[in-house]
Amino acid sequence: MKHRFFFSFVALLVIVVMALSACAPATPAEAPAAEAPAAEPAAATEAPAAATEAPAAEPAMEQFQMVWYVPAAHPYFEEVRVGVEACEKELGAKIEYQVGPDWQQSSQNQNMEALAATGAKYFAVYPADASGANSLYEQLTANDVKVINFGSSTLLPTTASFAVATDVKAAAMYATEKLIESMGGKGNIINVLEVLEDPNTVLRKQGIEEVVAKNPDVKIIQEVAGMKTVEEAVEKINSALSANLDTVDGIITTGYTPTVAVAQVLTEYKQRDGARAIHAVGIDTDAVVMDAIKNGIMDGTIVQNPYGHGYLSCKLLYFMSQGYAPKADSYFVNGGFAYANKDNLETYAKDIQAVTEEINAELEATYLQK
Repeated sequence: MKHRFFFSFVALLVIVVMALSACAPATPAEAPAAEAPAAEPAAATEAPAAATEAPAAEPAMEQFQMVWYVPAAHPYFEEVRVGVEACEKELGAKIEYQVGPDWQQSSQNQNMEALAATGAKYFAVYPADASGANSLYEQLTANDVKVINFGSSTLLPTTASFAVATDVKAAAMYATEKLIESMGGKGNIINVLEVLEDPNTVLRKQGIEEVVAKNPDVKIIQEVAGMKTVEEAVEKINSALSANLDTVDGIITTGYTPTVAVAQVLTEYKQRDGARAIHAVGIDTDAVVMDAIKNGIMDGTIVQNPYGHGYLSCKLLYFMSQGYAPKADSYFVNGGFAYANKDNLETYAKDIQAVTEEINAELEATYLQK
């Protein structure tokens, strides 16, 4: 009996408290503060300093429905994703990550159209085809979808708002100049390209050939292309090296996969007491490549900024979700590059990090308007 009286009393007390609470004035919720980017992404690349603060987040972050889309798996994309994830953490957003099945534009069209149909409004995309992707973009942007290219640009004109990428032709030209310099200004080069369907490969090929054309004592004696795995690249480079062993003086590689392969091939060549001096310059910073540079087997490598490609493209899309628009003539956001050789192996990461921080600090002032 005493228990029933006690529970009745408690129930009455709860009802009174709820009634009083209903009469109290509501306290507005505070907008969540933006977090700093993740501290140290993979490959010793640190997050940019939050010099440019993102606009205050909308109460419903789900309005920022962003998709990161790549045509197929590739080591470069893994590094880009680290930057996107840092941006995602900073904003408190929820980003969908999609890796397509192949490098065919038709696959990209089908998958991105399906994603847009589910309500996705903001896409960071590596275009499968520099020309063919534009038709897809036109269809999407006509329905108020925002698209940013990263890593590569579609052909201009395009309805993509930005391209955040390395100036790949300039980087390939610089790499070729460095190779020729290491060769003493003369000699024969094997030009190792990656995937010819990739629009960046086309630009790199053009850049290499332009530099060689300016050096009368240098010529390309063989071009090797079409390699999607390191194993395939090793086989093709070994064949080219064997065919030109008495005449080759340098090898230029402008893709991640062939650069790793040439590091392996030349390391094995030196271990077999290969007598001919063969210089090599590549791209990207795989551990095998950096060891080859440290050991004097390769001369250097171009250091891209994949972390910045991911982080900055995400940040730009978020600004656009808050009502910002691109400024005129601000389409290309140059992610920058550095050159790593035996002399700066300990410091090159800081050089490329500084580039990301600088661009991040000036996003709103340089590229956006409201």
